[in-house]
Amino acid sequence: MSFSTGGYSAEYGEALSSVLLLNSKEEEVTERTDLSFMTVGLGVANTQVWDKQSLTFNMAYLNLEPYQKLIPQNITWNKPYQSLSGEAVYRYRFTSGLLKVYTAFDYATFDLNQESINTPQPTRVALANTNGYTNISFKGSVGNGWQLTTGASFGHGKNQIDLQQDEVYNQENAAHFKLKLRKSYSDRFKWTMGIDQFITGFKEIFSNATLRFSSGYDFPLSAAFTEVDWIFSKKVAAKIGARLAHNGMLKETQLMPRLSLAYKFAKNHQFSWAYGTFAQAPRADYLKYTSALQSERAAHYIMNYLYTHDRQTFRVEVYEKAYQDLIQFNTPTPQFNSDFTNRGSGYARGLDVFWRDGKSIKNLEYWVSYSFIDSQRNYRNFPTTVTPNFIAKHSISLVGKYWINDWKSQLSVTQVLSSGRPYNNPNESLFMNGRTKPFSNLSLSWAYLISSQKILYFSVNNILGTQNVLGYEYANTPDANGVFNRRIIEPTADRFFFVGFFWTLRDNKKDNQLNNL
Repeated sequence: MSFSTGGYSAEYGEALSSVLLLNSKEEEVTERTDLSFMTVGLGVANTQVWDKQSLTFNMAYLNLEPYQKLIPQNITWNKPYQSLSGEAVYRYRFTSGLLKVYTAFDYATFDLNQESINTPQPTRVALANTNGYTNISFKGSVGNGWQLTTGASFGHGKNQIDLQQDEVYNQENAAHFKLKLRKSYSDRFKWTMGIDQFITGFKEIFSNATLRFSSGYDFPLSAAFTEVDWIFSKKVAAKIGARLAHNGMLKETQLMPRLSLAYKFAKNHQFSWAYGTFAQAPRADYLKYTSALQSERAAHYIMNYLYTHDRQTFRVEVYEKAYQDLIQFNTPTPQFNSDFTNRGSGYARGLDVFWRDGKSIKNLEYWVSYSFIDSQRNYRNFPTTVTPNFIAKHSISLVGKYWINDWKSQLSVTQVLSSGRPYNNPNESLFMNGRTKPFSNLSLSWAYLISSQKILYFSVNNILGTQNVLGYEYANTPDANGVFNRRIIEPTADRFFFVGFFWTLRDNKKDNQLNNL
């Protein structure tokens, strides 16, 4: 798993700001079984290995009801969160390549009473969500130095939502076909090209005692990409590419160039620069009402410094992202073509700093990350250009893991701090002028090795019980004094306690799940 903050490869599209790459292991070489017994559920995972093939599966069941009966909650649950999920990966090694078949499913449900300052009685909110996903991929050589990566996937998701007397049902089916070819002409020059085809179908039905309304869309998207990796010297390298995408629903075609340069000025030090243009189709919330829109677009400018050596990593990145053609609408609940435009715009610029050290102090691994972001947008139903409510200008996190050999224990601490987020106070003349108080969360955990493959694990989230404020809900109408009253939106509980027992069964008696805790 790797997260890109921007300037990503031409191989990927349909994202304005970043991509999250999820890659499964190429091969499994050892058999093992992992068992998890937790205060919130159970889990089991198993890997079987044969001569040229392997099969891995895992399943997890979560049920928060027993936990929430013991720990007071800031919300009234009719049926606490429950879920059942699982996944499996089958691999077969051919002479010329590797075949992988991956499948996953999950089912989740909850039922609660949602407080609102605008209704005298809580609103019942219930959700039943089902998701299924399968992909088949092959990666191998096809002669003359070409490497082929190809595959297909299919995903199905549906939601049954009950809002007091209203019912909402939606369903999405999505398919993706991909083919990528890569050839190394030398150690210094590699060429990649490929095609993508996405097909998405969405439908939604709203109903109550007096009304039934349905909406939906079919969304085909075709794309082709090409990219070269060119190492000019031992110090300078470039990745140059472009992505051409055609949106069949919006009837638009866009060419998006991508460029990145890297300069290695010392053995463990590197500077890099990246530029690219990116596009993303409007959300399903908008497309289900109208297709008379364009994709939202962004341009990224990124500069990065990276140092890596002997279990130490230091990274600094500065960036600017310019957004255009963002969706705007002129009503809080848009439903018609005339409600939508692509007149929105905005920007984001910032600094990210990351330091990770597993070398300086014996048995201690820690990392620190800091983020500064200055961002404003004029989109959705904003009357002017302001900072959106999901932006915290300053964020810092500190994570440390310390191994105490005499105790056979790993102690961990995580501190997360962020500045207040914007919110709109209708009692003030300026839009989105309010700021919540700073956010703070100190969490501790203790992993105790009963034996080399059995771990007893304890953790407490927000151990200090800090009263964090996530935002405010204001009344729709003022009171007799002309004041809009409000209520605090807060986490469902002040703290979260977790106890788990993790047991690994494998011939290698030193193998366990400690690195995952």
